[in-house]
Amino acid sequence: MSNKRFLIIAGPCALENEEIPLQVAEKIKELSKAYPQFEFVFKGSFDKANRTSVYSFRGVGLQKGLEILKRIKEKYGLKTTTDVHETWQVKPVAEVVDIVQIPAFLCRQTDLLLESAKYAKAVNVKKGQFLAPWDTKYIVEKLTYGGAKEIYLTERGTTFGYNNLVVDFRSLPIMGQFAKVIYDATHSVQMPGGQGSSSGGMREFIFPLLRAALAVGVDGVFMEVHPNPPEAKSDSATQIYLKDLPFVLEFIAETKPILEKYWDKQLS
Repeated sequence: MSNKRFLIIAGPCALENEEIPLQVAEKIKELSKAYPQFEFVFKGSFDKANRTSVYSFRGVGLQKGLEILKRIKEKYGLKTTTDVHETWQVKPVAEVVDIVQIPAFLCRQTDLLLESAKYAKAVNVKKGQFLAPWDTKYIVEKLTYGGAKEIYLTERGTTFGYNNLVVDFRSLPIMGQFAKVIYDATHSVQMPGGQGSSSGGMREFIFPLLRAALAVGVDGVFMEVHPNPPEAKSDSATQIYLKDLPFVLEFIAETKPILEKYWDKQLS
């Protein structure tokens, strides 16, 4: 496992406006003082390009999104991340954020990976819902070929029939052979298209599966948080309530040191 501080990537699914991201960022900054053992990264998407319906809210757009992320960095001193969907977006995004994220559905897009490797300080790739964990080595191979400086792979569930995802926790140590591994605590309980024109999810399983991921061993946790998830314009069924974030961090802080000594143990 990495000797760096445990990564906590947190923030709203979509950058809906200026108010909500700043409210979340302020809380994350406050919590970062209480948990110096964690490295906090604020997450927010300027465009949700793969929404189920063409009528669904997508975000504030690239220019406004980068303005919000810049403001968060300047006001709160937090590192930031956002996702890119096309090669032309990579350079301007990489000039602002600390980690460029590749969405799961685009995890095999060679040109997008190479462009991100060229410009980004770090690249985080969401493992596709369709991809075997051992095949992520080819993603890392592409990024390494492109000169990536720091690489993360994120587990966010695997397609299990229609409108459902499951997490195969074997994927965490498998992917850990190739790069640092992040567990996505909120997308892993998503039900894609489960509400017809939008995705559903089972928020009640976020915490049990997070406990399982910590037991298996990861380098960080990704979680989308919102002041009022039911009113969120994207992923309303799976975002964590902002008021619950302190509890989640307290659990990670108390549990991780106990489990960490067992993470790399192998039975003969």
